[in-house]
Amino acid sequence: MIYADTIRALDVRFVRWPLKMKRRHGVGDVEKVLPGVVLRLEAEDGSVGWGEAAPWAVFSGTAEANAAAIDVYLRPLLIGRRASEVARIMDEAAHAIVGHGEAKAAVEMALYDLWGRIAGVPVAALLGGVFRDRIPLSVSIANPDFEADLLFLEERLADGVRLFKVKTGFLTHREDLVRLEALKTRLPDDAEIRIDYNQGLEPYGAVAKLRDMERFAPGFIEQPVKRDQRDAMGDLARAIDTPILADESVFSPAEAIDLVSRRYADAVSIKLMKAGGFTAARTIAAIAGAAGMPAYGGTMYEAGIALAAGIHLVAATPNICLGAEFYTSRYVLGVEILREPIRLDDGASHLPAGSGFGIEVDEEALASVTVDRRT
Repeated sequence: MIYADTIRALDVRFVRWPLKMKRRHGVGDVEKVLPGVVLRLEAEDGSVGWGEAAPWAVFSGTAEANAAAIDVYLRPLLIGRRASEVARIMDEAAHAIVGHGEAKAAVEMALYDLWGRIAGVPVAALLGGVFRDRIPLSVSIANPDFEADLLFLEERLADGVRLFKVKTGFLTHREDLVRLEALKTRLPDDAEIRIDYNQGLEPYGAVAKLRDMERFAPGFIEQPVKRDQRDAMGDLARAIDTPILADESVFSPAEAIDLVSRRYADAVSIKLMKAGGFTAARTIAAIAGAAGMPAYGGTMYEAGIALAAGIHLVAATPNICLGAEFYTSRYVLGVEILREPIRLDDGASHLPAGSGFGIEVDEEALASVTVDRRT
């Protein structure tokens, strides 16, 4: 039987996002152009649902592989199926292809967006209901051109932003301290610094370096050592007063169980791209929450579709309460593909109104960054 939410068409696009600035992390740089994937599902009633995959080769995978995963391996699971079958479809996707979390995230996003649009409700309602509609915005300081970053900081302060995550570990420790001192002196009393090493430290000597960082009263220190060095991260967590946030060490619910069992960090960064979609991300949040552990809303280099999805996730998940970094489409990417951009004001991102994700994609803008398209 054919229903209104039966999927009749799938369109997957390989895109290249132009970047406004260079970004530097402990594991690598991002500059000029970054590849990504956009997914469009169309139902029998003409409704459309959107998804996005935002992989980064040095972090999790490639855009080329994720586009192929959707086009070749996940397409057969979608055509002729109902968007409201999302739980069953995602279970089948887990068995259809190993890994490729970003591709699976894109598929689950598009299914939820389509289902919500047809049902006339926001995705946050489908995820259990809105807990918050305003999410404190955390902005990363990651430009190797530090003078440009100081200007960026001043502009974001004027926008009301009060959470700043400083990328460290790609310079010497002394240079990191100088940067942090310069940033700290420019912040008002109600602003908070966070520190993110992106796996940039070696365990040897790390305790002394993190104790040096504590002079800046950071809200947390994120992923100081490599993802597999969990025992070392636990040693660091016990040696300092500042909370340690696990990011690259926790991709899956199984790794979240390991985190709360061993308590090698105090909080966890949850990303739709890392987890592979809403279901796994909310499972990670539930595991952390059961252990009394808060979570942070992380992102990759995402455009408006994925950011809207992330806002709905955080809006419906109580313990993702440490803020979120839903700003890349506004400040980092050079093309906006939403007709009405994600609302950022007063230091926060806001839940879009309307059914599904509450967004409208500008298909002309999307076409301008599309390199390949499979229908």
